[in-house]
Amino acid sequence: MSQQPRQHRLTSQRLALAINEWGPPDGASVVLVHGGRDHARNWDRVAEVLAKRWRVVAPDLRGHGDSDWTSDGHYTMSSYVYDLAEVIDWVGTGPVHLVGHSLGGNIAIRYAGLFPERIKRLMSIEGIGFAPAIVAEKEARSADVIMREWIEARRKTLAQAHRGYPSLEAAAARMREAHPQLDEALVAHLAAHGARQGADGLWRWKFDPCVRVFPPDDLRQFQKEQLWSRIASPTLLVYGGRSWASNPEADGRARHFRTARVVTFPEAGHWVQHDALDGFLALLSAFLEGREGRSEEEPGKAG
Repeated sequence: MSQQPRQHRLTSQRLALAINEWGPPDGASVVLVHGGRDHARNWDRVAEVLAKRWRVVAPDLRGHGDSDWTSDGHYTMSSYVYDLAEVIDWVGTGPVHLVGHSLGGNIAIRYAGLFPERIKRLMSIEGIGFAPAIVAEKEARSADVIMREWIEARRKTLAQAHRGYPSLEAAAARMREAHPQLDEALVAHLAAHGARQGADGLWRWKFDPCVRVFPPDDLRQFQKEQLWSRIASPTLLVYGGRSWASNPEADGRARHFRTARVVTFPEAGHWVQHDALDGFLALLSAFLEGREGRSEEEPGKAG
């Protein structure tokens, strides 16, 4: 990417969050929120296009990228949402456009439901959680089972060392193995910004391994749906036709949103912004500019 971001640090709940910023500092703002075990620089290709017109802000979530880890390895959705509230207050330019992927989409949607007046337009890429059948199965489990499973998973994670790689190229090769659809340049870029070299010479992913284990305390599904129903801005729910994620139009979750429209990219998997970059950028640009009703300019399949 030719334009490097301006980098900032913001303290939220006693942790330092890394923030990347592109484009005109006084421009209308687009906030991009990455997914779990990812980092803000995964948005570079998107930011390069948007920054020609917009002020683009992309934070590293707590426990990810160049942001601090928590002292106890505990990462709650409420803390992620609080951090996003701090970031958007830091942006401070009035209502913002908000885009989130996966975990970041879930965080973005919760924030938009809490503070609908702060959001101009909202896009969530595969980011509203589990399908209804999975949610029902999870909520039917007893408290002792939930807590015991969480304790066991936490102990296992804390006991394991973060896997090290002998070189950055070896780390990139592992990413390529997990995501064979990504092109070589993108894999190298994601690995370069997603790993760091330790004192022992080995390269490890920057994210805290504890982010893999979600705590058992969270909102119930009906409470999440209440937040969805409060979102007042135009909303796009973007999905990949080849993803494991359940499409919210097909499973009924889209009905809880006032203004949401579902758009599917048949050729894409979970990382729509990488798997269908050109089409995704065309869709996002049209959406941010208020042209979302002109479907002939938008790739993907609108629901």
